[in-house]
Amino acid sequence: MNFQKRLHQAIPGGSHTYSRGDDQFPSNAPEILVSGKGAYVFDPRGKKYLDYGMGLRSVNIGYGNLEVADACYEEILKGNNLTRASVTELKAAELLIETIPSVEMVKFAKHGSTITSAAMKLSRAYTGRTIVAVPDSQPFFSFDDWFIGSTVMKRGVPSQISKLTATFKYNDISSLEALFDNYPGQIAAVMLEAATDVGPKDDFLHKVKAICQKNGTIFIIDEMITGFRWDLQGAQNYFGIEPDLCTFGKAMANGFAVAALGGKREIMKIGGIQELGEERVFLTSTTHGAEMVSLGAFIKTMEIMKRENVINHFWTYGEQLKKGLNQISFGLGIGDKFVVDGYSCSPAFVTKDQNGVISREFRTLFSQEMIKNGVLMPYIAISNSHTSVELELTLDAAEKSLKTYKKALNEGYEKYLEGDVIKPVFRKYN
Repeated sequence: MNFQKRLHQAIPGGSHTYSRGDDQFPSNAPEILVSGKGAYVFDPRGKKYLDYGMGLRSVNIGYGNLEVADACYEEILKGNNLTRASVTELKAAELLIETIPSVEMVKFAKHGSTITSAAMKLSRAYTGRTIVAVPDSQPFFSFDDWFIGSTVMKRGVPSQISKLTATFKYNDISSLEALFDNYPGQIAAVMLEAATDVGPKDDFLHKVKAICQKNGTIFIIDEMITGFRWDLQGAQNYFGIEPDLCTFGKAMANGFAVAALGGKREIMKIGGIQELGEERVFLTSTTHGAEMVSLGAFIKTMEIMKRENVINHFWTYGEQLKKGLNQISFGLGIGDKFVVDGYSCSPAFVTKDQNGVISREFRTLFSQEMIKNGVLMPYIAISNSHTSVELELTLDAAEKSLKTYKKALNEGYEKYLEGDVIKPVFRKYN
């Protein structure tokens, strides 16, 4: 069966997340997957792949974890979605508040875009301003118009909305200062990821917060990716910075759909109903936002993370993986063309061509060869199910793959690449 054809016939883009699309993978990647177990995924033919995508970084314990599954089943038997707020919902909210020092109130939803957009709405309501600011180098904050309108994919977004989002450069405080000069008294919020592959330099995050405080602007840290990976209390704790609002998702519940907006009570409470006489703010209102299955998964995931010190495992395994991959690359004499960098809890591999230029062609080739050797590595997301066995398998696959990479550097990638080059998600044309 041609799964790719059927997927595109039924679903725009062939999947419900653009980063799962077939233009994001080499041609030999499995078209579709059936299941996952631990750190592995399986295609319809039963072929097994060691996975480093881990559900777009959302699976942090491991696929099909029985403890999490049993916790979800208990919530199903309780009714899953009740007419009033549930005890599970309250426990989950109190758990997040207890865990993250900056969070005094919380609102749950099913996905990150709802939450980041809610953070912007709340900031605009609290400040009475309209402009919001995000770094131009951080790829994704929401599928809603306020963010997409700031990218090259503006089709379908009114220009009036696009003009309300301004961009600055991460780690360049002068670029943010320029925005405040250009929009005096107009910036409601600054949202940024605390770190990606690149971390803050020269006290950048604290300088951003200081500018926000000086100008009465809401300072928001987006922890969709860093949350529950850098530190149990978020990257905000790792970097010693407390935001006004913060957003979480992905690794909260081992792949189950939970996202959260948290922050200062003073700001969060305006989305409530107890401020009598105050104009209302319709923050978020989602039928499935407090679904007990997902929140039960969050509660159990947090229990496992604490009990098994999962965050420490991310850092330890990631450091071993980085060291091993770089040793292979340097041993082959291509250490300046393929390097694994970034934070050890979330390593990133960089692929360059023979001229030392970052190359999607060589990234595609490396991914293609890793798949041939049984490893699906679109990027590196570590789970608690990645053990010494998986590390050895990965390094063995990488050694074989990088030998081909070296040949391609000398002879041209065209000789070895078997399909199309992967494309950036954010591009103006297909």
